Amino acid sequence: MSGNSQFDLLRQRRFLPFFLTQASGAFNDNAFRQALIVMVGFQLGLSADAVSNYSNLAPALFILPFFLFSASAGQIAEKFEKTRLIRFVKLFEIAAMTLAAFAFYAKSVPLLLTVLVMMGVHSTVFGPIKYAILPQVLHPQELVGGNGLVEMGTSMAVLIGMIGGGVAMTAYGAPAAAALVIGMAIVGYLCSRGIPAAPATAPELAFDWNIGRATWRSLKFVAENRTVFNSVLGISWFWFFGLVFTAQLPNYTKDYLGGSGSVETLALALFSIGTGIGSLLCEKLSGRTVEIGLVPFGAIGLTVLGVDLYFARHVPAHVHELGALAFLTAPGNWRIALDLTLIGVFAGFYIVPLFALVQARTPRAQISRVISGNNILNAVFMVIASVFGLGMLKLGLSVPELLLATAVLNALVAIYIFTLVPEFLMRFLSWLLMKALYRLRVDGMERVPDEGPALLVCNHVSYLDALLIGGAVPRPARFVMYYKIFRTPGAAWAFKAAKAIPIAGAKEDPALMERAFTQIDAALAAGELVCIFPEGALTKDGQIAPFRPGMERILARRQVPVIPLALRGMWTSMWSKRDSRLHRLRMPRRFRAHVELLVGAPVDGAAASAASLEAVVRDLRGDAA
Repeated sequence: MSGNSQFDLLRQRRFLPFFLTQASGAFNDNAFRQALIVMVGFQLGLSADAVSNYSNLAPALFILPFFLFSASAGQIAEKFEKTRLIRFVKLFEIAAMTLAAFAFYAKSVPLLLTVLVMMGVHSTVFGPIKYAILPQVLHPQELVGGNGLVEMGTSMAVLIGMIGGGVAMTAYGAPAAAALVIGMAIVGYLCSRGIPAAPATAPELAFDWNIGRATWRSLKFVAENRTVFNSVLGISWFWFFGLVFTAQLPNYTKDYLGGSGSVETLALALFSIGTGIGSLLCEKLSGRTVEIGLVPFGAIGLTVLGVDLYFARHVPAHVHELGALAFLTAPGNWRIALDLTLIGVFAGFYIVPLFALVQARTPRAQISRVISGNNILNAVFMVIASVFGLGMLKLGLSVPELLLATAVLNALVAIYIFTLVPEFLMRFLSWLLMKALYRLRVDGMERVPDEGPALLVCNHVSYLDALLIGGAVPRPARFVMYYKIFRTPGAAWAFKAAKAIPIAGAKEDPALMERAFTQIDAALAAGELVCIFPEGALTKDGQIAPFRPGMERILARRQVPVIPLALRGMWTSMWSKRDSRLHRLRMPRRFRAHVELLVGAPVDGAAASAASLEAVVRDLRGDAA
């Protein structure tokens, strides 16, 4: 797609201050928690039982606010201007870190746990604002890139924060840890001062003080859209998968990799760096659209690499206390390091499109409440992950066996989700095929509305036109296709999964034709996109044939906006009628051919006609030239 790189956002005031603000919060959250772990585990002289009790209590205290206050946080984020809310949250963080400094000096575990709860509240309130503000400040074609930068920034800030908090407390003690977290909280607030205003999306919202009822309503908002709901389930499963893996890293690196604490840090670093790389690659791989085809790709990678990690090392190590460099140079450990890094990369492929999809498919006035519902489900899955991990270990599974079981379970969950929403799998197959066969340039995709009905009309060049358009348009489109193609053996399941609408000529099957027009109107009435090829057949000479009047019948019943599309380069690429059937079975002449999809300005459905739209598409394709 035409446009600038996602990194250009880092030079713009509408994004950079927010990016730095959220990254500073992620840094501080983890710096404080790591400093707390070091102090409680190594500096207070507590018994092993006491340390174990606090270690199990701490995650529960941090997660508790997500259950209690997520719904309220979602309402607040919808009702009030978001930039001012962010500044209040950062001031709250300064107060929490000031209390943390006093707790460090006093060596007070109860106060430290109180601050942990406060940081849980901080994350609970900031989460709905964080993901709801992005669709307000970013253009649709920037949504994937912006989310990729946010996930990259978060993963790196988490890693650096953990290292910084641990080093500060271990090497320099409480004063350094206190100065670090207070200083970073102040930096975060100063960055927040540069965030432009983000108006309330639902200022008229009546705030519901009943936590239980508000929580239920947030979950209902999530469930209203099937694709959004299953995307949220996918995000929650990601937290399950990630928590099981990261929770086992200390024992895995010590017992099976023979490493010291530096090897555990290295493992976290490899995973975080991989996640950052995968998050940033999403924009390039998706063509700057919300490409949910990357989600199955990510899920497959997580399973394959998780299984490979088991076979790379599943027996206890014979040596111990290896440093990071000694570990990396030991025979065979490059495979483990590569697996950990690539698990992070595929995690980025998995999570970034899901967040972007939730933002793109949710009405603006509901995004914060949907994100709050997402956070509640995330917390539930994290609790289940903790219980699952402890339960499997109690049953006698080793750590590598637990990781293997989680990787296999990931495949089963992915299959289940993709069965519920075939759009994920269809987009994956479309994305994979298009990347293999063509180099596609898209221009003007921002003209396709983010929501509401529209009729897409395009010239028809090859048998893969629908697949190409379906992969390029960020919203799902219902394609109208000739019924004999719809019934093609072996492909009919795919057309049905994509909700294509079969149509026949009036002389062939008048009942089917009438049913097709009824389905088209129903889809438009439901706010969907419908795509038709008004020529009625593939071009036989590469030129645009006259548009048939069927589209006028559609617009006579429902006058929706019409979005003209034009394909260029497909005639000489593959699967057009330029080649004989025998030739099409051989390797295409222009493998990985350059093709273009051009999107024109919307046309008022009330004034559109077959002839006028044919002229628009011809002009868009450049036929006059």
